[in-house]
Amino acid sequence: MHAQRSAVLFAWLLLAPALLYVTIIVAYPLVDTFILSFTDASLKRTTEWVGWVNYEKIFNSTFAEVIIRTFVWTFFSVSIKMIIGTFGATMLNSAVPGRALFRVLTMPPWIVPMAIGIFMWGWMYNGQFGMISGLLQRVGLVSGPVAFLAQGSTAFWATVITDVWIGVPMVTLYMLAAMQAIPQDLYEAAWTDGAGRFYRWRRITLPLLLPSMITMSMLSLIATFNSFDIIWILTQGGPNGETTTMIIDTYRTAIGSKKYGEGAARAVLICIFLSIFCICYFRVTSRLSAGDKK
Repeated sequence: MHAQRSAVLFAWLLLAPALLYVTIIVAYPLVDTFILSFTDASLKRTTEWVGWVNYEKIFNSTFAEVIIRTFVWTFFSVSIKMIIGTFGATMLNSAVPGRALFRVLTMPPWIVPMAIGIFMWGWMYNGQFGMISGLLQRVGLVSGPVAFLAQGSTAFWATVITDVWIGVPMVTLYMLAAMQAIPQDLYEAAWTDGAGRFYRWRRITLPLLLPSMITMSMLSLIATFNSFDIIWILTQGGPNGETTTMIIDTYRTAIGSKKYGEGAARAVLICIFLSIFCICYFRVTSRLSAGDKK
């Protein structure tokens, strides 16, 4: 009995640093933000308890459009990243000439500091001296300068493209590692039976990649949903709010307008959405694990 208690105590001692970290860095700010969301905290000296008023303001405002826009922006960004990343990993995993060079070329978007990469894209999107507008004019697709970041529809897709450019390398390398972990014996057996390349990819590669694809999709979804730098540097949520997502609106409310209570309510809503995503992820992965055991 004494040995068992000593083992339990030792286990708790090993867990203590992690528990302390989670409590200070995660739990306390989360609880404090939740409490703050029920107050009218701002720059004024006194703070009063207002109950659900901040949440009622959210649903009585145009925040519903911001929520829809955030989900649409996240959906397209993550989907395109997963498609391009999986296709790129398939090419890099194939026996093609110059494969090592292609692997090196996938790294610059990941290596370059994010702010520098975003500023570079902002320069290319410029209507007067940007490379993209100039190229379109030269080939005759447009008759004049195109200010991509000054128009709502083009600004939205410009931020999506920039996010895809930054996120594709991570998806590609992750999926490449997952592909290389697949036993080669399966491919050799399928090749011996006369299976073509597409059939082998569809019946062997894709099913075995599914858990990795789900994991990568979830990681990319969380990062994209919380993405702040790309939109803020390129458009700051404009023009006319056409690129304003939940994280941008939260920052504007809490930091820009100094309405900390309302900003905290928006942050709590973001946390709820992300928690739902995580719960769905764990349910899907648990079902996949149960299916593999059967």
